[in-house]
Amino acid sequence: MAETGTQTQTAAPIRVLLADDQALLRSAFKVLVDSEADMEVVGEAADGAQAYALARERRADVVLMDIRMPGTDGLAATRMISADPGLSAVRVVMLTTFEVDEYVVQALRAGASGFLGKGAEPDELLNAIRVAAAGEALLSPAATKGLIASFLAQGGHSEAPAAGSAHAERLAALTVREREVLVLVAAGLSNDGIAGRLEVSPLTVKTHVNRAMAKLGARDRAQLVVIAYESGLVRPRAD
Repeated sequence: MAETGTQTQTAAPIRVLLADDQALLRSAFKVLVDSEADMEVVGEAADGAQAYALARERRADVVLMDIRMPGTDGLAATRMISADPGLSAVRVVMLTTFEVDEYVVQALRAGASGFLGKGAEPDELLNAIRVAAAGEALLSPAATKGLIASFLAQGGHSEAPAAGSAHAERLAALTVREREVLVLVAAGLSNDGIAGRLEVSPLTVKTHVNRAMAKLGARDRAQLVVIAYESGLVRPRAD
């Protein structure tokens, strides 16, 4: 077959913004990210306010955001990014020193797509960027059960009972299958894992997940997990 003359287009690299008050850590992350052909660092911020400003200015796709920073912390910056209609496509990955951190749940509520320990292996960090850029959630089964469930079991959802009630009302709009999928999403299963459990195709699962997000007003998959717990659809288990 003769060539049509159209050039093969390569996907634009993932634009990554680094937000951490430790310059040495930012430098290490920058070297790692810039070593990959499919991503590039487009900015560095030392606090949350600068991270928000740079996210707008540099049109970042993914922000690696430290939770604890002086001045405007990562939690506040995540809320600012999530509330900005112009940054609706930006995904925030929270960086935390300890994997179990009570602020992570608040960050997920604020719109973060997930979290990653600062001690993660380089391949884990790079995979996290790619997963977030693809619109998925960085929530493993262990993280979901060990962090979100335990936090909510301690009364983490009592601060906003109206939100829980609103979520419960919106659950009525879900089909039986969408509820089933939501429960499995809350358990930390991937689309492939859910497909295997329900004996359907991953594409079918993706469709159910997208419809559930639309009906529940969830920004992304991570918020679906929080909604599932806050609404009472999924109950934390005491291990």
